[in-house]
Amino acid sequence: MIYQRCLAIEMNRAGLSYGREVDVGIFYDGYSVGSRRADFIVGDRVVVELKALTALENVHIAQARNYVVAYGYEVGLLINFGAESLEYKRIFNNQRNAVGSKL
Repeated sequence: MIYQRCLAIEMNRAGLSYGREVDVGIFYDGYSVGSRRADFIVGDRVVVELKALTALENVHIAQARNYVVAYGYEVGLLINFGAESLEYKRIFNNQRNAVGSKL
């Protein structure tokens, strides 16, 4: 995705540490059942998922939340470059934020 490459350039310019298209294993009852791949992991703290859609839908928010939970992070960022203007949503891992911790 073009936006992904451009965002990587901007993160390099900003001096941010990140991983691009980072895989994480998914386990069920101790068995590996697959993996998920986030567009970016920034600073080993934030999952960033990119879209290029006319509008974000609940399914996209759910996907981003699933990534945040699967990676075990507190927060994620869902960014949509395809709408008339840039859309973004902060996504929280409710399982980790049960004690009120937020970034």
